[in-house]
Parts: sequence; structure tokens; C-alpha cells
Amino acid sequence: MADRRLSTPLLALDLDRSSKVPLHRQLYDQIREAVLAGHLPPGARLPSSRTLASELGCSRNTAVTAFDQLLSEGYLAGQVGSGTYISHVLPEELLSLSGSQRRGPAPREDMRSSARTRSRRRGLSKRGEVLAAFPRGRRIATRAFAPGLPELDLFPFDVWARLLGRVWRRPPESLKRHGDPAGYEPLRRAIADYLRSARGLICDWRQILITSGAQQGLDLVARTLLDPGDPVWFENPGYSGLRGPLFAAGAEAVPLPVDAEGISVAAGRERAPDARMAIVAPSHQYPLGVTMSLARRLELLAWAREADAWILEDDYDSEYRYAGRPLSALQSLDEADNGRVVYLGSFSKVMFPSLRLGYLVVPEDLIEPMGRARGTLDDHPTAITQPALAAFISEGHFAAHVRRMRVLYAARQAVLLEEIGRELAGLLEAQPDEAGLHIVAYFSAALARRMSDQEATDRAAAAGLSVSPLSGYYDGAAEQQGLMLGYAAVPEDEIRLAVRKLAGVLSR
Repeated sequence: MADRRLSTPLLALDLDRSSKVPLHRQLYDQIREAVLAGHLPPGARLPSSRTLASELGCSRNTAVTAFDQLLSEGYLAGQVGSGTYISHVLPEELLSLSGSQRRGPAPREDMRSSARTRSRRRGLSKRGEVLAAFPRGRRIATRAFAPGLPELDLFPFDVWARLLGRVWRRPPESLKRHGDPAGYEPLRRAIADYLRSARGLICDWRQILITSGAQQGLDLVARTLLDPGDPVWFENPGYSGLRGPLFAAGAEAVPLPVDAEGISVAAGRERAPDARMAIVAPSHQYPLGVTMSLARRLELLAWAREADAWILEDDYDSEYRYAGRPLSALQSLDEADNGRVVYLGSFSKVMFPSLRLGYLVVPEDLIEPMGRARGTLDDHPTAITQPALAAFISEGHFAAHVRRMRVLYAARQAVLLEEIGRELAGLLEAQPDEAGLHIVAYFSAALARRMSDQEATDRAAAAGLSVSPLSGYYDGAAEQQGLMLGYAAVPEDEIRLAVRKLAGVLSR
């Protein structure tokens, strides 16, 4: 029996069976639209998935899949089977938030000022001094426990080689000449199709710009949207690889704390309300693994519209989610006619790092200027691998590989957590992560009194283990001590041996 407290708009749902959009996606989209529009009041109870499926003439699995997605993204609260309600967060209130008392960013010492105090190296500009002094990322020499490294031995290189050969044995004339600065059109189309179906993006293929990885994408964004001295919000702790292009562009980085809901917009409004950009990883924050709540996403979008600012959404490992379906991107909540979100993606963590292919999804009014900037700075991306990648995606090999790796990585994470509980009890504390390629193992109070996470990292390296100190991802003093342990590239037997070795290192 349908719940009589249910709001009328939900009962007016209409599933189009002639559409190419899956029924569960149609149901998800229509409920989400009603929530965001305020037609469904906070606390309104939804009918059971069985009742809704009966009324719509669809399978119960369709309704359950839509509900699960909405629950995981924060639109709904409760649990399928025991009562499901509209979240008590009121999106219309968040969208109308006014800025708090505006104050500029607090003075801070950064790498640029320290670089100026050193003697200038012969021939280098001030910017060159900064870039030369910026710390390089470590090159991974061992699998256990390098964070961010995918399983390379199980990638279908035979399929990849066949696709490359199919294109380049008799390449068409168009591939031998200068290409489009935005990239190979079939690849852009394939990426757009994938993002619409898997990540919920609202985009046309013309909005896709192919880059040589995520850092080049950020560099292009920084060069075209930022002026020297522009404040930019970034997550603290956060991925240090994204800071280099910001410093190169002369931007003023403003580190903001990350809480259980994501980057603190309130702190940003206080420290740099007129920032030009915010760089965030809302689906799976690096390194903490936090998923940005719906409330915080809407709050961030509201700030961007008020401040006439941009948001760069880094979706670095969205494919690897082990609980429920992958979350919709922040970009899908953005207003198409006033788009503020630039979406950044890469294939390095899904396929293999040396591929060096990534992409940007830009708002419609940035298509022409960003394309021109791309051509000015780099002419056009290499055409060698783009046709093969287009076929790899469109023929289903990419999705199949993601499915296989998702199962494998979930199993490896479970083994790692089990071994930590057995071998490192009293030293490290770790919880399951719903997504990603690593977990964070936090120091116990007893271990923190004996050593820092940097010292633990050095000891582990001497024992042949590759771990990363959590403190290294903070700008300034670290609030927590811990180790980032990557598991995706480590076979289960090797995980067990490596954890025992790490236990020996930390116990001394």
C-alpha cells in the first residue's frame, strides 16, 4: 500500500521505455530533480521500492538501484526496506547562502617567498626558481604499498596492441597530419558517452579537450583562467601534484581544511571569499577518502556563483567505487547556462601511468577560448594512442577492465584490512574505504609518541616498502599522523608478507 504522506510530484513519475537512457537512471534523475527543485519537502517519506515498481510497471531492481544511488549521494536518508526519506538538507536554502563578512586571506609564507630569499641561479627567472625548487614526486620502485598505482600485470595489453596495430598498419591521411588542438574527435565522442552514462555528466563531445594527463589539464586551466596573484582554494591535506601548476601560474594557494563533508566552504569564505577558483576532489578526496556531501556540493556551487569563480573538479579515481554505483559528479549539479565547473579526468589510474592521456570537460562558453589556448601552447595532443583509446572505450574493453579491477581491488583491500587488524593492532588503525586505490592507516597514540609518520616512512623504505606519510600532504603542520597504503597493485600473498614486514619496522 502506498504511503499517503508521499508528495504528489514523485507519484507523477514517467518512465520512457523508448529512451536509450536506462530506466533506473530515468527514475534517479527525476527524483533528484524533484529534490533539488524543492518539490519534495525534507523528511517526506518515499513509498517502498516494491510499491513504486508496481505503480511504474518496472522491476523492483530498477527502483532499488535508483534508491541506492540517491542514498549514497545524500539525496535520501534511511535504508531501502526499512523506510526511505528525503534528506533534511534543503538545497534551496544552500543555494541562496550569502557570503559571510569578507576578509582577505591571512598572510602566509610559501615556497615562492622562500625561493626569493635564496640566491638566484644563473639564467633562471623568478618563476623558474620556484619550479626548480618544487619537490618532485617519488618514482615508485616497489609495489607494496605504493599509493595510486594500478594493477599493471592484468591490463589487457594484447587487446591494446591489436587496436594500435589496426589503426597504424594503414593509417588514414588525417592521422598523419596536424590534428585538432582539442583532440581526436572519435575519442572525444567516446569519452562524452562514457561520462554521461557512468558519471552523470551533462556534456556534449565538443566540451571535451584531450590533454597529456591531469597535470597538463590543470596547467591549461590555470594559464587560461587565472592571473598572477589570484587566490585559489585547495584541499588541505591534498594531492601535492596539483600545486605545481598553480605555483607556475603565479596563483596564491589558499589551503582549506577538509572535514567529514569535504572542503570547508565556511573557512574559504573567511580566508579568501573572492578567490578565483576552488580545486576539489568531491567523489573521493585525496588522500583522506572523504566523499563531499550534497549539502557541501551545493554550498560550494553557491559560493562560485556569488564570487564569479571557477571550480576544478578532480575525478581521479571515480571508477573504483566498491559500495554502490559510482557517485554522480559535481559537474552534474552545475547550471548549464552559468557553468562554473571544469571537470578533470585521467586514464592513468585505470589503464597504465605511461599512457599520459587525460581530458577536460569545460563549460560551453569556454569551448572556443580553451581550444585556442590549447593550440597555442601545445598545437595538438599526440595522435598515436588516441584512436586506439577511442576504440578501447567504444568497443567495451574499458568498461570490462574496470569491472574486473573493481572486484580485484575490493578483495585486496579486504585482505589488507584483515592483516592490519591481525599484525598491526595497537600500532595502526584503518577502516574500509568505499573507493580508491589506497587506505589511510592512522597512528595509535602509543606509536605517535615513539615516531613520526615521516620516520616510519624512512624505516619502511629501508626495509623495501613504499609507503607515504600522511603529514606530507598537509600545507603546514599536520593534524594527523598516518601512512597511506596502496593495495591495488599488490597481490594478496604479497600484501600478507608486506604487512608482517611493516609490523616489524613499526615495532622496533
